[in-house]
Amino acid sequence: MINELPELGKRLSAARKERFPKDGVRGFAPRIGVSVSTLVKMEQGKLSVSLGNYHEAARVLGLDDQFDLLFAIPKSLFDD
Repeated sequence: MINELPELGKRLSAARKERFPKDGVRGFAPRIGVSVSTLVKMEQGKLSVSLGNYHEAARVLGLDDQFDLLFAIPKSLFDD
C-alpha cells in the first residue's frame, strides 16, 4: 500500500490542477478543510493523512463516486 500512495498523491495534484487551475495548494486546502501542510502531505502520498481528508478532496473534485467504490467487490456475470 505504501508504494501506491505517492501515485495517489500525484493523481490528487493533477485533478486539483485540472478542476481548479487557479488554485495552488493555498487556495485548494481551505476548499477541503485542511491546512496547507496537510494538503502538501496528501499530494506527496504521506501515510499519516486520514482517509477522510482524501474523501473530502474527492468530493470537492467531483470524484467521490470513484472513492465510494474503493472496497466494492465487483459482481461476476455468474452472481445472482
